Amino acid sequence: MKSCFLYCSLLCALVLQSCYDEERFTNSSDAVLSFSADTLKFDTVFTSIGSATRHFMVYNNNKDAVRTSVSVPNRHFRLNIDGVATNSYNNLEIRGKDSAYIFVEVTVDPQSNNAPVLILDSVSFTTNGNKQNVKLEAFGQDMVFYNDSIIGNEHWTADKPYLIYNSILVDSLCTLNIDAGARIYFHSNSSLLVKGQLHVNGTAEAPVVFQGDRLEEYYAKRPGQWGASYYVGDLMYYFGNVHILTGSSGNTIDYAIIRNGTKGIQIDNHNEGEVSLKISNTIIENMAISGIYAQNANLQVYNTVVSNCGYYLAALLIGGNYEFVHTTLANYGSHTSQSLVFNNYYVSKDTTNVYDFNALFANSIISGSLADEFDVNLLKDKDISFKYKFDNCMLKVGGRVNVSDTSVYRNVITDPTALPRFVNAAEGDYRLDTLSAAKDCGNPAYLIDFPIDLDGNERDSLPDLGAYERFEQ
Repeated sequence: MKSCFLYCSLLCALVLQSCYDEERFTNSSDAVLSFSADTLKFDTVFTSIGSATRHFMVYNNNKDAVRTSVSVPNRHFRLNIDGVATNSYNNLEIRGKDSAYIFVEVTVDPQSNNAPVLILDSVSFTTNGNKQNVKLEAFGQDMVFYNDSIIGNEHWTADKPYLIYNSILVDSLCTLNIDAGARIYFHSNSSLLVKGQLHVNGTAEAPVVFQGDRLEEYYAKRPGQWGASYYVGDLMYYFGNVHILTGSSGNTIDYAIIRNGTKGIQIDNHNEGEVSLKISNTIIENMAISGIYAQNANLQVYNTVVSNCGYYLAALLIGGNYEFVHTTLANYGSHTSQSLVFNNYYVSKDTTNVYDFNALFANSIISGSLADEFDVNLLKDKDISFKYKFDNCMLKVGGRVNVSDTSVYRNVITDPTALPRFVNAAEGDYRLDTLSAAKDCGNPAYLIDFPIDLDGNERDSLPDLGAYERFEQ
């Protein structure tokens, strides 16, 4: 009897609860909804590719539940409501003082237009006869699409952006020329590989931009978004985002911005007597591993900023020939290795191979958040040569390297209290503050070849260290 009574009590409670729930839905014309945003904006969407999913919240601030019908007429936009992919949903139930998520995606058809096209629509809500909406706004951009491609001689312009899936290879004996203002976007696990030759021809007003294809604000400074990789046994091997392969030489990158990848630029073994790559007037930033990763390369770097990488800003490995003039290496994010490292050997099983190594750093800044931002690991061998020199540089060292030899460290500022004092390192502005110890400390001899700074301004007779010249107002 006791069990029967408990069963009847539970049944009555469920029936009453059902009636109560039914009565909680209001039919009042005064019932309106509120929203977490009046306009949902999408960053530029590449045509035919689609966007990331965005969402907004719908709030029912009434004490009673409501039923509302939701729709979006434009075929470019798609909704997901309560787990259902649809552009029209009738009688969405939202309890009193509760809320619901509305998820939105957008795809834009090719426009046959070089300029971005604005796509507008709205998500409409009808609640007891009340009509409300949340506006939708997206820019659609036509692009030139490559997928797992090997290319010959090509000329890329600034007319439309380029989108790379699954990497692209410039073939042997072929040249890729890229015009000022071109924008090259890479999907995850994609790189630009060069067996032939690459010429990036940006300007101060219109640099060439290399970055990942996620354009939402959340991804604006996130490292590791692009760069090809594969497993070697249990280890992951990462290609450079722009990777100059063995045998390629005569490459140039002028006025470029390379950001948010894994290894910004990698340069492999050089041809004897030939320059592998010349980098000038370029910004390399926010890399998961390194900004410049060179292996027995012949590399020249001028008027360039490398910043905020997870390990190295510049790793100069397995020997090679290197020249850095008026460069700024600044690593103030989270990193686990010295920003600048040298080595001249490679160990294969039980054999150590040692290589020639030559490096010059002049009128440059090497700084960051670690006590030591420089490490050198060179092996001596009677059959190889190695030498390196810092001429009029600011070098962050805290005891790892002995810098007392003035033939190697000439006019070098190593005092940790003599900070470079950048304008705003946190925001990526590595111009010098008015109180910087790097002002007027450069060797004027380099003005002959580098009279102009990264901003396109003429350096004065006592040049500042780094890529930027400070001009007082």
